[in-house]
Amino acid sequence: MRSQAMTNQAFLQFETDFVESLRCIPMIARMKLDTCGVKLKLEHWNQFTQSERQTIVTMPCNSSQEIKDYREFLQNLVIAKTGKPAKELAIDPHPLWLNTNEIPKGIKIKAAELGIKISLHQWSSLTSLQRFALIKLSRPSHENRNFMPALKEFGIAE
Repeated sequence: MRSQAMTNQAFLQFETDFVESLRCIPMIARMKLDTCGVKLKLEHWNQFTQSERQTIVTMPCNSSQEIKDYREFLQNLVIAKTGKPAKELAIDPHPLWLNTNEIPKGIKIKAAELGIKISLHQWSSLTSLQRFALIKLSRPSHENRNFMPALKEFGIAE
């Protein structure tokens, strides 16, 4: 079971350009995907109805049973749309976004590139969703244009 609930379904402000249509996978859903170990591709997401997308966003994924149910729901949905399941990933028993005692190196590096220093107090004050978003947005393989808007939204940068 996760130490912090992921039931807050609020979208992040930097996602507002696509949240209404849910044309992209929002961070709240991406965090749940990482939590349950399913690699959902955008091509899968694009085959889902608006209602199915909304269910993926709002369905709980906190307790061991909820995580199992979420993974099963997703896989059944992907199979129904594509004929085969989505790739499954190992589930990190100690995900970085739940660690409030250490700022991940990638975030420090990305913030430093922008001339910003994140304090441990700032990091620990963020919600698990906000920490997850910064982790995702700081990865070299990710389009990083929303990193600075996220820092501003979360009160870390001006």
